[in-house]
Amino acid sequence: MYTEILKIIEGGLTKDFKKVFNYSKLLAEKLSKDGDERMAKMILKAIENGPATTVTMDELMTTPVDHESRLSIVDISSPSKEMSPIILPQLIEGKIDDFINIVKHQSQLIRNGIETTNTLLLYGKPGYGKTTVAKYISEKTGLPLVVARFDAIVSSLLGNTAKNIRKIFEFADNKPCILFLDEFDAIAKARDDQYELGELKRVINSLLQNIDSFASHNILIAATNHPELLDKAVWRRFNTVIEIGAPQDAEIIELVKVFTTGFKADFLDDERRLDKLVKLMNGKSPSDIKGIMNNAKAQVIINGRGILAYEDVLIELFEFTNHGELTIEKLVEFLNDNGIPQAAIAERMKISIRQVRNFLNKNA
Repeated sequence: MYTEILKIIEGGLTKDFKKVFNYSKLLAEKLSKDGDERMAKMILKAIENGPATTVTMDELMTTPVDHESRLSIVDISSPSKEMSPIILPQLIEGKIDDFINIVKHQSQLIRNGIETTNTLLLYGKPGYGKTTVAKYISEKTGLPLVVARFDAIVSSLLGNTAKNIRKIFEFADNKPCILFLDEFDAIAKARDDQYELGELKRVINSLLQNIDSFASHNILIAATNHPELLDKAVWRRFNTVIEIGAPQDAEIIELVKVFTTGFKADFLDDERRLDKLVKLMNGKSPSDIKGIMNNAKAQVIINGRGILAYEDVLIELFEFTNHGELTIEKLVEFLNDNGIPQAAIAERMKISIRQVRNFLNKNA
């Protein structure tokens, strides 16, 4: 609540009616949740009758653009009413929930003299769920996600990149939201990189200054696939740093179950088959697993089968893993090695059982 009051004061001093309107509305919502309906209604009535009513929704949603390309440099994602599934190791999920609780209780922390910044850095390989985590935090806090578009931020005009960064932080500072800097290494590379020009050093300095100013009363999440490229000073700006790694056995099982929702599957209650799938999916990202399961479900629908079979998933796993080496002989061998009977292989592959045996004998 103290954060909202500070933002309203800032907006009033700078005559920024958008800021006053947005944070007054958020303050009213918080008061209403705390049971102070009378004060909430008084605030809403005041902003309805005051100068802030001249601010239309279109104006509030107008996003900053790159001067050169005229492309928008942010995208805005509203929190979904349906929570996105987040399946992570218990310790990692606990750290994310701790961050959410700090955000939710910031007013109480400030009131008790505890100064903390709402900054989170996520790192890990592509597809492991960094963006999903950012969306999860958006949904849990009820705040929209302002996503920086680095394809438009990095300008060919000297000095424009730093200006674009400043525009993004100023835009996010004017409204209750979460600023999400995905692919963060695009602008946060180490300043001692001998192959980079002096312009990058100016960009990093601008970035650090904007983070320091923004993070004191706002929520900032950054994500990178290449943590080794980040400037050392960047790390110190984030009070919470989390590595999002590959899902382990328990998480793989949960992901498979989530991605088979709405389908009858013949392997979910078969411990031996489920264990085989887990071993075959080990090391794959949640994005990979989702793609494999979606492709398998698509084949079930296309071919008019009423059940998602174990071999459907095996075939998609084989195709995903082998890519350029897709041969019937190798697929037959793979299915056989993973417990599919020869007759079932022949039926699924639309070949004779004699051909199945010939392929297996050839590779024996």
